[in-house]
Amino acid sequence: METRWKTDSTRWTASEGTDTLSEPDTSTASHKNYRRSLGTISLTAVGLGSIIGSGWLFGAERAAKLAGPASILAWVIGAAVALTIALTYSELGSMFPKAGGMVRFGQYSHGSLAGYLAAWANWIAIVSVIPGEATASVQYMSSWDFGWAKGLYDGKELTLSGVGLASVLLLVYFALNWFAITLFAKTNTAITVFKVVVPTLTAGALLFAHFDTAHFTDHGGFAPNGWSAVFTAVAVSGIVWAFNGFQSPLNMAGEARDPGKSLPKAVIGSILIALVIYVALQIAFLGAIPAADLSGGWSSLSYTSPLADLAIAWGINWLAILLYADAFISPSGTGMIYAATTSRMIHGVQENGHLPKLFGRVDAKTGIPRPALVLNLVVAFGFLAVFRGWGSLAEIVSVATVISYITGPVAVMSLRRLAPDLPRPVKLRAMPVIAPVAMVFGSLVLYWARWPLTGKVILLMAAGVPIWAWYELRKPLAELKPHLKAGAWMVTYLFVMAGVSWAGSEDFGGNGRLPEGWDMLIVAGIGLAFYYWGVASAWANPSLAEVRREIEAEQASGEAARGEAAPVDAVVGDAVVGDAVVGGAAAGAASRRS
Repeated sequence: METRWKTDSTRWTASEGTDTLSEPDTSTASHKNYRRSLGTISLTAVGLGSIIGSGWLFGAERAAKLAGPASILAWVIGAAVALTIALTYSELGSMFPKAGGMVRFGQYSHGSLAGYLAAWANWIAIVSVIPGEATASVQYMSSWDFGWAKGLYDGKELTLSGVGLASVLLLVYFALNWFAITLFAKTNTAITVFKVVVPTLTAGALLFAHFDTAHFTDHGGFAPNGWSAVFTAVAVSGIVWAFNGFQSPLNMAGEARDPGKSLPKAVIGSILIALVIYVALQIAFLGAIPAADLSGGWSSLSYTSPLADLAIAWGINWLAILLYADAFISPSGTGMIYAATTSRMIHGVQENGHLPKLFGRVDAKTGIPRPALVLNLVVAFGFLAVFRGWGSLAEIVSVATVISYITGPVAVMSLRRLAPDLPRPVKLRAMPVIAPVAMVFGSLVLYWARWPLTGKVILLMAAGVPIWAWYELRKPLAELKPHLKAGAWMVTYLFVMAGVSWAGSEDFGGNGRLPEGWDMLIVAGIGLAFYYWGVASAWANPSLAEVRREIEAEQASGEAARGEAAPVDAVVGDAVVGDAVVGGAAAGAASRRS
């Protein structure tokens, strides 16, 4: 039998008894129809544009309300947590530059159960941001001096007319993503420049207009509600919500021109740039508050449009107008980005085997996964109908985000053990230290979110299990058992963290069974214990074998393009040509040999 093949990123299968290889349906292939058109600047704009959304419009007030002047440190702590976790994902993203990368890594290291739970948490955290951004825009608009505008928000949540206007914004976000990735990149880069300039101008203008240093010592001192309030501010005031944007470049890795170099630069750079902007805004906000507004203490703050209200209070009318305009542009830019990244995540979940093939289809002309866009639009409408206020959405997003974070530190070290030979364009020597620290940070932030919020979001994670069960429980027990065993650590972790949150100190909403101080040491210990359990339970599952074959095929394609001869037993898709072995058994053998 004479065998011919084509070496590219497309999977090919051999037909026994013929002299050709047949090409399967490629409309759902990870790379087939995506355009690798995003460079470092565009990806950094994606990350920064995701981080600077509605968080900067509301985060300063919500953090100050909880922690007073110590809210400055809350932003620094939040950035440190995000940066530590982002380093683990940068290595993973450079290893597997695939669309929706964040929902794939747990699948590669631990199989379907842990992979699905991580993907579900990550998707919930990201897709709910989209209606949150629309809500933020409408909430700021309600401060306009028009009767119809004031009727959009009742002080706690959007009214029916407010929900209607937010729905229109959702349609705009998705329309901008419907046509082409190049249009997305050009539009987003321009919006991101505006989003960086306006917060910088805002901080400078407020600092120049009024800065009351007494606010940092009066009204209860620097940390009026104690340090527990600072930690809670990290978890629920929109800080985690904001820095969560670092993962957007990773989810669009399938469209990166040089992911090994551009991804880590985009992820780390966007976090550090945003930290400077957010700290400057927080300091300016704290100093610009009129003394009369603090007569009841920091917890009495109740602005509808915090920064715009301060601008009006000090007669900076041009800034107020600019802020009202940016209240559309910043959240809309972020909503547009998240509409793009969530569609790539849905594609990744489909390729993991937990959604119908329809949602993995990528339009050949535009490079857009349009069915996934439609699914996310429907879900975004659902979130908007249930959670009509920015604050309630921010809390849900933040806790779900932290749950999704915990697989990164575990997966990165698991894959170093399981697949040390796979190319790692980004590989930090300090990762054996960074990964467990990141797991501890993630566990602490989850605890800081306070009971019962932690329990509610963990219950929301359980709501996605029936989808996993639909696809997985039909498999033979012998095939399913290793997935269950490898995912047991994550299921147990969620139950244990819910129990610890319930029993925790009263400072974090618990019933006081765990004494203050000791509670955080216990949580740190739990994080470390589950980190080591997670790393030990990883296994060379079929998803890892599949992605290994894809990487080897791409390497062979690169060698062929350079005029180098492919080895006789080169692995191409599901076929090991030369060994005359076809299909999954050959793939498993190839994986074991490597």
